[in-house]
Amino acid sequence: MKFAVRIIKNQFYPVGISDDANLHHGQMILVRTEKGEEAHKVFLVNCAIQKQWEKFKPEPLPFVRVMNEADLAELEEIKKLEVQALYKCRELAEKRKLTMSLVQTKFTFDRKKITFYYTAPERVDFRELLKDLTQEFKRVRIDLRHIGVRDATSILQGMGVCGQAYCCCSFLKKFESVNTKLARDQGIPMTPGKITGSCGRLLCCLNYEYSNYLEAAKHLPPVGSGVMTPDGIGKVAVLNFLKGSVGVKLEDGKIKDYPKDQIEMIDGEVNIEIEGQDNILNYSEGDETIDIKSLDNDKNSSTGNI
Repeated sequence: MKFAVRIIKNQFYPVGISDDANLHHGQMILVRTEKGEEAHKVFLVNCAIQKQWEKFKPEPLPFVRVMNEADLAELEEIKKLEVQALYKCRELAEKRKLTMSLVQTKFTFDRKKITFYYTAPERVDFRELLKDLTQEFKRVRIDLRHIGVRDATSILQGMGVCGQAYCCCSFLKKFESVNTKLARDQGIPMTPGKITGSCGRLLCCLNYEYSNYLEAAKHLPPVGSGVMTPDGIGKVAVLNFLKGSVGVKLEDGKIKDYPKDQIEMIDGEVNIEIEGQDNILNYSEGDETIDIKSLDNDKNSSTGNI
């Protein structure tokens, strides 16, 4: 097996077709999934992935055919129907006063099934909505699927503050737990705009370099400890992990940066007050006050129900 399609969550699924088939990387093909016939772009996988497949033997998706010009025109028509269906479902949900946010609508290529992906802060009783949709979309199986806000972002895609595509829609397959302690320990400003993504949750990338910061912290004195500097006694106020230096607040109230080899820890209490970020629990933005600690609640941000 050397051909694959990417369906959800950056997972590549092998396609059940012979290796000598006349397929080219990037072609659109039809495969059969648990939902029905779906149109996807085919990928030519490398030797490393092929070896992994030989080891774990994943079940290949049945290959239907390469899409021709008529199929591609049909696919464009289906995409238009998906947009219309999304707006119709939103209209019906508002009519029923349901607290849910529609994210995306997907038809199978054979138009036998339609899936509505939505986010909601709590469980939604959509039985009446389902009846409305059944009347609106006749002879079509309807699936209303609750997903988390991180899942929604991975579906909609976009660009992060780093200038690259969101991790969740490029390479990230599983969402790891993220909390504000990761940001504090890395010295990142505790403002929502700096530490959250478009999903409204903490940035997944806060996890990536955390182990490096922990390793760097082993060689630096902790914040709040008394130290002797070339300019006298002071107290550690800031750790500059990337530079390997320490910001020390001196007795005159000024904060000065020193390389770690120019300071020495001392015993005893140093009577100098410093302001620590650990005491910042709330952040005000305009007329809105945001509880920073609430960002630690990542419950149901990802359901894996895509």
